[in-house]
Amino acid sequence: MRDVAAFDPALWNAFAGFADEASKEGALPEKYKEILGVALAVAEHCSFCIAIHAKAAIAAGASQQEIMEAGFMAVLMGGGPSMAYLRYVIDACDEFAAE
Repeated sequence: MRDVAAFDPALWNAFAGFADEASKEGALPEKYKEILGVALAVAEHCSFCIAIHAKAAIAAGASQQEIMEAGFMAVLMGGGPSMAYLRYVIDACDEFAAE
């Protein structure tokens, strides 16, 4: 992300601003938005995104059970290829000490 920001700060700032605005607490609490982020990352097969959103979900109070259930919902929609990405969800929960 640093390299993208250095290459085109205006583009990066626009994206980062949008991400911050979309992620902030509103009708949905931050914890739920980050859990949704994990599910979407599994469905999109983005291991980097899984780590970012799992870390944020745990920081916002999400349990490993909540995060894994979101991952299971992504697998329900994405099938076998998404199932493989649950490995990254488990790894992130372990790394960031989800309870």
